[in-house]
Amino acid sequence: MRAIDELAAFTAGHLEGGLPTSTREACSLLVTDLIGATAAGLDSQLAKATRAAAKQIYGPGPARIWLTGATLSIAGAAMANAAAASALDIDDGHRGAAGHLGAAIIPAALAVGQALNAPDERIFDAIALGYDVTLRVGAACPDLTIENYCSGSWVSYGVAAAAGRLLRLDAPALAHAMAIAGAEGPIGLPTGSTKYPGSSAKEAIPPAVVTGLTSAFRALAGEIGPLDLLDRDDRFTRSVLTGGLGERWWLQDCYLKPYACCRYIHAAVDAILALRQPGKPIVSLRVETFPRGLGLANQRVPQTLEGGQYSYYLSCALAALHGAAALQPVDPARLRDPEVLALAARIELVAHEDFVASFPEATPCRVILDQGEGPQSLTVLYPLGDAANPMDRAQVTEKFRRIGAASVDAAWQDVILSALDGLTVGGFRPLFAALGAQQFRLRQSSTRRRNSGASRVPRGPR
Repeated sequence: MRAIDELAAFTAGHLEGGLPTSTREACSLLVTDLIGATAAGLDSQLAKATRAAAKQIYGPGPARIWLTGATLSIAGAAMANAAAASALDIDDGHRGAAGHLGAAIIPAALAVGQALNAPDERIFDAIALGYDVTLRVGAACPDLTIENYCSGSWVSYGVAAAAGRLLRLDAPALAHAMAIAGAEGPIGLPTGSTKYPGSSAKEAIPPAVVTGLTSAFRALAGEIGPLDLLDRDDRFTRSVLTGGLGERWWLQDCYLKPYACCRYIHAAVDAILALRQPGKPIVSLRVETFPRGLGLANQRVPQTLEGGQYSYYLSCALAALHGAAALQPVDPARLRDPEVLALAARIELVAHEDFVASFPEATPCRVILDQGEGPQSLTVLYPLGDAANPMDRAQVTEKFRRIGAASVDAAWQDVILSALDGLTVGGFRPLFAALGAQQFRLRQSSTRRRNSGASRVPRGPR
């Protein structure tokens, strides 16, 4: 049997409502984390531009643009939500696949599920199955064959699987949906193709969401795709693609991100936070990481938030000087902070032989920090949020409140978090209602206008 047929048969044939309790709970936690990431990124330029484009291109419809009063077509809402969720690089990911997927699967599944008024268990199934397909495809690529680490190059398979499950496609049609998605998904940015690291065209997740969704609907209408797409042994490891289907659920191995920067950098941030002595001068700061880490743009003076997300120098300087809060999320004003930039200019970043074989399964780091009492060293093998060092629900809730505060006031947060806490019992309808609680958004906007003063120009994008 072809690999894509096997994946499709598993996705279409899995018993509705048959997920283990632990998997449903993990799914609920991932949804909670992603809604928080969306709140953090809601007013970013990427999110605002994508919402405007989605409205113009894809038009009205029944699916909610989260945390706004607007609804759009399925593709438009899912693309807009995916952009906001991935804007600040604080969304979930997976080490084996070396990328992000929740910002694709969850917006797609919730948009289709809401539009179709799908049963709650079918939405849970679609998310879990979408994660499974996505991660298997992403992790099945041998490292030497990977031309880039743009998540959009593989998440479209899982989006098609999730949407196809909600559309109740049979196995043959679902196989074609995934094949179309794989054939037409975005390529992303091949390594070395650009010298402009500060753009918001980074993970290619929003266009991959549209590709995956439209592939499922096209397959429903009878279109066919190249079903042998995953059958190249030199490009995909078959045992990873299809081995042990249903024996374990890959979404339970995902990591969560406490800081708004590339996951590569998180072990360094954790080490700095453990070593730092606030208020004491920093004599020297050395960061020893795995070789792939040096492949990031690593600008010492990034001009955009996106540039900062891929800079060890900026992220580590922020952590050393201002603690975790400076990365939860990053204030654009920090990009011009003289003290931060002065420290970023002095940080020593090197690849260390201890970590050569770590990536992509792990992203360890060693930090050597001197604050006037001699060098202090700490090695972090598994950063906070890793499957081996997980964040619990209380930590994810705290993260939600902290990073979402600029867009969602405390009263509205209470409503959303109540719906999220009850997701496995009360289902998705309370969440859909909470995410569209326009009165909170309007009240918050009115408060901001009053606080800003009538003569002041409204604040620009965060």
